[in-house]
Amino acid sequence: MGCLLKQGGGLYARLRVGAVLLAAGEGSRLGKVPKCLLSLQGVPLIKRHMIALSGAGVDEVVVVTGYYHAEVGPAVESFPVTVVRNPAPEEGQQSSVRQGLEALTNTLDLVLIMLADQPLLTADDLTELISAFKKRPPETSIVYPEVQGQRGNPVIFSGELISQLLAADKKIACRKFIDDNPALVHKLITDNDHFVLDIDTPEDVAAFEKRTGWLLALPVTHSG
Repeated sequence: MGCLLKQGGGLYARLRVGAVLLAAGEGSRLGKVPKCLLSLQGVPLIKRHMIALSGAGVDEVVVVTGYYHAEVGPAVESFPVTVVRNPAPEEGQQSSVRQGLEALTNTLDLVLIMLADQPLLTADDLTELISAFKKRPPETSIVYPEVQGQRGNPVIFSGELISQLLAADKKIACRKFIDDNPALVHKLITDNDHFVLDIDTPEDVAAFEKRTGWLLALPVTHSG
């Protein structure tokens, strides 16, 4: 599957793309439910993300589970992904990011770090972000979308930078690292609010349904 993009008569080389999908959270603000198993038009969000990643030509995917491993694991077992369980999800997203990155097996040119609760994210959105990485200034190694001044997700890190962060042998705080290293950052400035729409609270669910006319159904069962 090729990812060649034409610009100015030239071609970008095929890059190997990895992704870490973070699905370890407790969903405490939503009543302690696995947000990635919210269903949109009958399809759990995490399956929608698997389809989007496949459509964007991502080569390798790691799904990091945590509080709801027993429910989330089976939801992705039909996809060719690696599932790793964070044994201490209460330590926060930093520990999940590191575990996901460590589980990637291939030499990758870039890695998407994704949240599992962005209901409208599509393959086209991911392709747009990957394209922005390919066209970024050469001195930068991080790309993220920005919508009307709001930082969005996913975030892309170069494979080289990922290797450096893993070698540091500590938790990887993406947001803090980005804030501390602005010279490494290239922003995709866009009006596409798919990148900034996520679900954290019942109010977010209500606002989403009002905006789209689509229902977000909560999982029927969950574990604590």
